[in-house]
Amino acid sequence: MKNMFSQLRHDLPASVVVFFVAVPLCLGIALGSGAPLFSGIIAGIVGGIVVGMASGSPLGVSGPAAGLAVIVLGSIAALGGSWETFLLAVVLMGIIQLIAGFLKLGFVAYYFPSSVIKGMLTGIGLLIILKQLPHAFGYDKDYEGDFSFAQLDGENTFSELGKMIDFINPGAVFISVICLAILLLWDLVLTKKHKIFGMLNGPLVAVITGIVLHYFFIQGILPFSLKPEQVVSLPVPSSLGDFFSQFTFPDFSQLTNPKVYSIAFVLAIVASLETLLCVEATDKLDPDKRVTPTNRELKAQGLGNIVSGLIGGLPLTQVIVRSSANITFGAKTKMSAILHGVYLFICAITIANLLNMIPLATLATILFIVGYKLAKPSLFKAMYKQGREHFIPFLATIIGILLTDLLTGIGIGMAFAIFYLLLNNYRNAYDMRDVSNSPHDQHIVLVEEVSFLNKGGILKKLNEIPENSKVLIDASRSKYIHQDVIEIIQDYIVHAKSMKNIQVEVKGIPTVPAA
Repeated sequence: MKNMFSQLRHDLPASVVVFFVAVPLCLGIALGSGAPLFSGIIAGIVGGIVVGMASGSPLGVSGPAAGLAVIVLGSIAALGGSWETFLLAVVLMGIIQLIAGFLKLGFVAYYFPSSVIKGMLTGIGLLIILKQLPHAFGYDKDYEGDFSFAQLDGENTFSELGKMIDFINPGAVFISVICLAILLLWDLVLTKKHKIFGMLNGPLVAVITGIVLHYFFIQGILPFSLKPEQVVSLPVPSSLGDFFSQFTFPDFSQLTNPKVYSIAFVLAIVASLETLLCVEATDKLDPDKRVTPTNRELKAQGLGNIVSGLIGGLPLTQVIVRSSANITFGAKTKMSAILHGVYLFICAITIANLLNMIPLATLATILFIVGYKLAKPSLFKAMYKQGREHFIPFLATIIGILLTDLLTGIGIGMAFAIFYLLLNNYRNAYDMRDVSNSPHDQHIVLVEEVSFLNKGGILKKLNEIPENSKVLIDASRSKYIHQDVIEIIQDYIVHAKSMKNIQVEVKGIPTVPAA
């Protein structure tokens, strides 16, 4: 705890930015999930405070996730529209995640190649920019936080950009230009001029500017206006009692309902996978290159989902948009994530009316900065230089995310990465030794680990050996040889001698006799 407070001068301004980013995302995802709006705020509070304290991730931020919105929407419908029954599924989902953490299933995170993770970050960066452009121009009929290609309003990521041209709101554009200018001036010029600008928070100045401009619109000081859907729309409690009355509790009488368990299981798998992907991505963005304990993260997420479900919140995961915003604006420890949850709790009770003055156009400009830093052109150049076995999975992941959704895009990138893995295993199953001073015409040295993936390469090489040859298959370096490969060598010894008059000597495989 002492270490967390030691970096408060960095964490405090970052937590403010994450808070402003989280408010519309929590509300938007709740709306897209067909859940009560306040359930998104509850999930944001729990993700910040409960998961933030329990997690070992120094920079990850948890909350309701866009990737679960469609599943939540369908699950509520499958449960007869009962929100209380769905909350029970969220509690059970958390228990499953806790069990997964204790079973040490977090190792799954380490099986995603760097090229795919970098592609995920870049794809998310581009998607943030594309999805926020309509808000900057004052038009978006879909909910804030929707990161799927196909949108619920019948549009898609790119057709929405075409639509926004026909519905430009001058007030939103004016705010976007002013706020983006402030952010760029702050980041590129002012922070380098004087320490005072480094201590102040550029995004906070932009948000205050957005509120002031919106106020000037309302008062007629400036000749523009914003529609209700172009500003934050937080539920406003009339009293403390009214605030707490928005909390809902699960219906435990449905514990005998099998649908609840199947929904909990699906939610647990998808949420855990999304969290583990985000953990890997966040660790790569961390300037200090710290490594998050993945099993502890699963336990923290499980605890968070149990609490969220018990008090009426949406299911949550670690979320890359909030996590990357946290890193972009200088967070150093998990205190930033905890503080953003505290702000959500306090502000939802006390100053919801003021938060409802924040234009979405202002928040869009903050996210533009986050998106650009995730998808810098220099990263494309660096990945290209690493060769096509890294660049193609990287590019495939980006395209997949842009044209489908996060998990599908990751799956596409993984398919390309696995293809290159198989290709390399096929090519690198063995070494050929110099045979100039050897009685053998062919000297094949198997690699250290010979798996079933090496079968194709070894079989191809053996079939290429000409008739009447002498062959040494040397496995003395091998620590492991898959049984399928041993069977291939056994079969080859028999058929090579009878059909091609090839003499085979085997070294290092006691179960395979020489021909």
